[in-house]
Amino acid sequence: MDTAFLSETVHFPGHNGEQIEGYAARPVDASRRGGVVLIHHFPGYDRETKEFARRFADRGYNAVVPNLYSRVPGSYDDAAAAVRAEGGVSDEQVMGDINGGVDYLRGLDTSNGKVAVIGHCSGGRQTYLAAATLPIDAAIVCYGGMIVGEQSPVPAWAPIIDRTPEISCPVLGFFGNDDQFPTPAQVDEIEKALIEAGKDYEFHRYDGAGHAFFGPDRPAYRVEAALEGWDLIWKFLTKQLGG
Repeated sequence: MDTAFLSETVHFPGHNGEQIEGYAARPVDASRRGGVVLIHHFPGYDRETKEFARRFADRGYNAVVPNLYSRVPGSYDDAAAAVRAEGGVSDEQVMGDINGGVDYLRGLDTSNGKVAVIGHCSGGRQTYLAAATLPIDAAIVCYGGMIVGEQSPVPAWAPIIDRTPEISCPVLGFFGNDDQFPTPAQVDEIEKALIEAGKDYEFHRYDGAGHAFFGPDRPAYRVEAALEGWDLIWKFLTKQLGG
């Protein structure tokens, strides 16, 4: 694609109406389009997630990344380290902030009213929860850990598989068969719950790929899996949000 777009730091109400920071990217033309909220991973509000936002804008979507650590003072890196040391952010606060991102996108003059949520790692888990909690049109789960499991390494994360019957939108999922967070067996459990609940979902699993295989700056990057994944994401969003 070769879409002219604008990217900038924005602010909007998040959980409990508190102002939070976000990173927004959107095409500059006036046509109406769908929007995508990106949930950053546990390491924080970083360059990788912002680059993903620009990729969605280049493809013709409005996009925003809420900074889930906005309330923590200091640099982005210091805030992320503090949140990790404190055991994460509560699901209630995260859902409030993501809902703020959804409202921000739907409030744009170029919105067609439809919004998807995508997240990687912890953001994948939170995307699954958003599909069961928020009024969204589509959810893309990228290797989300602690959707199922017996004991979470992060105190703020409890398994959320019991929320599956509440999911109200189509779900697209990507997983590496070498991942341990979630393991292939845990992905099987998620898929079983979606089938039993009669949900609209589509999962893709990749041999030779582990956690974070979409990340081009990481040793875990798997180019073939990532490229196929992006192609499937574009097809999914065209169907769920419009062209």
